[in-house]
Parts: sequence; C-alpha cells; structure tokens
Amino acid sequence: MDLTFSATAEATDQERAAVDALLGAPASGWEGADRTAGDLRWARGGRAARDRRELLLPALHAVNDRIGWISEGALDYVCRRLTVPPAEAYGVATFYSLFSVTPRPATVLHVCTDLACAAKGSAQLCAGLEREFGPSGSPVDGAVWQSSPCLGLCERAPAALALRAGDGGPVTAVAAPATPASAAAAARTPHTATAEPPPPAAVPQAGDPSLVLLRRIGVVDPGSLDDYRAHGGYTALRRAFALGPAGVIREVTESGLLGRGGAAFPTGRKWEATARQPDHPHYLVCNADESEPGTFKDRVLMEGDPYALIEAMTIAGYATGAHRGFLYLRGEYPRALRRLTRAVVRARARGLLGPDVLGQGFAFDIEIRRGAGAYICGEETAIFNSIEGRRGEPRSKPPFPVEQGLFGKPTAVNNVETLVNVLPVLERGAAAYAATGTASSSGTKLFCVSGQVARPGVYELPFGATLGELLDLAGPPERLRAVLLGGAAGGFVRPDELAVPLTFEGTRAAGATLGSGVVLVLDDTVELPRALLRIAEFFRDESCGQCVPCRVGTVRQEEALHRIKDRTGAAAADDIALLREVGRAMRDASICGLGQTAWNAVESAIDRLGAFE
Repeated sequence: MDLTFSATAEATDQERAAVDALLGAPASGWEGADRTAGDLRWARGGRAARDRRELLLPALHAVNDRIGWISEGALDYVCRRLTVPPAEAYGVATFYSLFSVTPRPATVLHVCTDLACAAKGSAQLCAGLEREFGPSGSPVDGAVWQSSPCLGLCERAPAALALRAGDGGPVTAVAAPATPASAAAAARTPHTATAEPPPPAAVPQAGDPSLVLLRRIGVVDPGSLDDYRAHGGYTALRRAFALGPAGVIREVTESGLLGRGGAAFPTGRKWEATARQPDHPHYLVCNADESEPGTFKDRVLMEGDPYALIEAMTIAGYATGAHRGFLYLRGEYPRALRRLTRAVVRARARGLLGPDVLGQGFAFDIEIRRGAGAYICGEETAIFNSIEGRRGEPRSKPPFPVEQGLFGKPTAVNNVETLVNVLPVLERGAAAYAATGTASSSGTKLFCVSGQVARPGVYELPFGATLGELLDLAGPPERLRAVLLGGAAGGFVRPDELAVPLTFEGTRAAGATLGSGVVLVLDDTVELPRALLRIAEFFRDESCGQCVPCRVGTVRQEEALHRIKDRTGAAAADDIALLREVGRAMRDASICGLGQTAWNAVESAIDRLGAFE
C-alpha cells in the first residue's frame, strides 16, 4: 500500500479553502499548515485525528463541489488533514461516479440512459447532445455531458441533471422531460438554488383523502414547519414519548410493518434487537440512497414532506436508544438535500432535534451525509463503510447491523418509506394500521409507475390491490408487452398476469417480487433484448468488485447478452445455458444482494417472456 504523500503536487488556495471550510484551519504542519521547528519533533492528533476519517467523503465532496474534480494535490491535502493513507483515499475517491480524479469542466451534465428513460427516448436525447457537444466526455464551452444510471426522475423521463461546481457550492438544473435543446440549456446556464422552477406533480393522486403516506404531498408547504404541524405533524412523536421506547416497539411490532426497501424484514424485530444490545452508543441510519432503476418514491417523500422523515427518524432513535442519526442521501437529489437541510436546521431551532427534544430529556440529532453515485451503497452495510470514509463495499454477515453496525456499534437501518410508515402506526394505533392491507402485508405501499403509461408518478394503494388496478390508474398502453416489477433486481410480468396481488406474499407466489416498488411498463415498441443488455451493463458497472461471483459473473452475463442480442433460437442456446450457470453462481455465492439478484430480470425475461425465441 502506498503510504507516501506526493512530493510535487500541491493543493491550490481554492482547494485548501474548500477543505478548511469543512474541517477548520490546520493546527500544525502535520495537517498541512506551514511547518515549524516544533512540528518536526512529534505528530499531533493521534487517535483523535484518525477518528475523523468519517469526514473523508464530505471532504471529497467539498473539493468536488468547489472545483469540479479532485486533483492529486487536493487529495494529498485531504489525506494530511485526516491522516488517511493516500492509497486508501484514492480508492474512495475513485469508487464514486460523481467524483473525478482527472481534469474536467466545472459543469457536468448527467443524462439518464437507464430503463425508464430508455423507454421514453433517451437514445434520441443522447444523439442530439452528440450533435450539440460532441461525443460523451468531450468538453465544450466549459461543460461536459455523460450518460448516467437512473437519476430518480423516472416520472419525467427522459431526464438530465446538470451540476456546476463553484465557490458557492454546486449549482444544479434539471431538464425533465428533456430535449436536446433543454438539456444543453441546463448545462450552459444552471439555475441558482432559489430560481429553480418547481417540478410538475409527481403524485397523480394528490389531494385524495384516502392517502396515508402521501396525504401532505402537494397540500402543505414543504418548507414550513408550522404548516406541517397544522396538518398533524409531531402528533406521532408526542404519542411515542407517552408510550415509552418499549411501547413504541410494541406498537410497531403489532402493526406488522415490514421493511419497504425490498427485504421486507419486520421493522419491530429490528428495532427491538437494536434496543436490547448492551453495547453503546446505538446509531440510526436512514437509507435514502434509492438507486434502484425506476425508483423515486423516497425522493418524492423527502422533497414534498421532509419534516415527516425527520419526525420518523426521531421516533426510531427514541425507540432504539440512538442519540445520533445519519441520513444517507443519494448525491443525485439536490432538491431533497436543500429541503432536508433546511428542515433539520428549523427543527433543531424549535427544540424538535437536539439535546432535549420537546423537553422530554431525550437527545437526538440528525446528520445528512451525501452519497456520490454508487448503487451498492443502498446495501445496508455498504452505507456504514461509506459513512466511515471507506469504499462503499458490503460487509459479510454475521455480525448483523443490530449487533455491530456503524462504527462497530448496534445500528438500526431503515429506508425512507419504512420510517414514514411509523407515523400512521402511532397516530392511529397498531390495530387500525394493520386493518389495512392483508394479514401478511399490512398498511399501504408506494409504487413508482413509469415507462409507457399516460400518468406516471408515485401511487399509494393498500396492499392487496392488483397490478391491473394500479395500471388502470396510471393509464396503460394499448399494446402492453411486459411490466418490470422491482426494478433491475426484480422480474418481468406478462400482460396476462395483471391479476397478481401487490403484496409481498402474492408476488412471491407468482414468481415475482415487489422489491422497492418499481412498476416499469413497456409496450411492444421496446426492444426487449436491448433492455436486458442495459440491465446487465448496469450491474456490471455497479458491482463493487469485492467478491468473485459478482465481479466476474456480471461481466460474463453482459458478454453473453451482447452475443445473443441479435440472434434467436438455437443459435443462442449455448449462451442461454451459460447465462443460467452464471446466474446460479451469482445467486448462490455473492456476498450481497447486488450479485444475488443481478440475474433475476434476465431469467424472468427468458422464462416468462421468451425474450430470445
């Protein structure tokens, strides 16, 4: 491992200022200040300096936000400030797609080419940008464009996101639905944070009195704490304090609330297991890194009802004995970042976060940590490594997060939708909450409907509604080809299978999965082999490379799909057999869910849709 600093590369004044704004001025020459005679005798900091490694990702963001890329000198300076070996910091900086360690313009236009956007014409958008700017990666007029995995803007596909670095932090612009002209304009003149126009409605059901999780979206001002409280906000937290931590866990357990991130683990059991651990401190992590292609429900919740998430995290912290919560937010959500940051500040100022929440003697605060473009960081243990300043690679289990999670301490991890579900559980009571849905899937579920439908967006339905009923709300195409449930890690459903009930047990019995709630609708104009190839490319790109079955298997899967994309029948038989063998190996031997599910959609397309017949 290279433990030496660069002898020639120096950080510029601007790069140093960006890092110092986050970490404070360096105290000694060991940290990057001017050397003195005393500095040569001993190093200051020791363990205290090493414990600041968790600031590595924010420090890299600070440089990237100011300059647009991370130079060798800037990385060297960050390493000195945090006493991180340069080889390890380089490994972190190169792990995330939003960072660059090679020079590039200050403005980067990310153009989504994933499934939902591909179904709505991202290929034509990219062709237009090639005419405007040249090939992907070619700098023109201080900007560069590049293809990107899902940006979480699927209801407005095709989508593009412009990020411009600068002294005041990154300035952003969204073009969605994007045309070559609007995407080019976004790259050349990003909006300021205050001038960004409001997005079109992402909740077609907005205003429907039957809504539970989405009832405030489009109704309350997301920036107003008073408006949130006037519409029932902080009722659940007050009841939590009345019940006590054990009472809260009992209510959540009796409600039957299952995790909404895809694994469907009982939330009450997770909280109880964390709360009873004797080791302290305990931590709470909100997984807001929804990077599954086709998923955008958590973004809609965070942008439209940010205080609900803050209240829910506070309840979860109280129940599990955690006094510090981390909200790990994907880096492609600038609007959610701004709104959540303001909401945290205002909640803290009003005594709803901090050393004495609501005067109850309970201390809890939230720190927002931005991801930087890595699908694998949606895996719960990869989040821990990312927050701790390491590559976002999953950890082997056991030990499980409730025993040894963030910083090696007991940790409860839940995604945004799961946490927000806790509010109606406490507001209505466990029995009333469980009365909605089915015996095994209680409550309501958010579905991200995109693709070739008339009204894409986030829909909320009680568990037990059928796929056909959901599509009727969204306006299905006349010639439906297939529906992808669960995203790239999910599976396809045929047009004659729309009666499948949208429950965890119903989709499982039908050989499908709810996953994160993706419902991607494809008509017969979609070239299915090309869609499968895009899924394979996605998993190959996003594999962290830590374990052989996934690192090699995702490459072999993509190679085989390239070979058979333009062939059918007997000519493709050998490669289909190879796909099955590789898929089984990934499913059985991969460390985490990425490799274990990378074959799911391809397998279902072959077996259920006859993709290569």
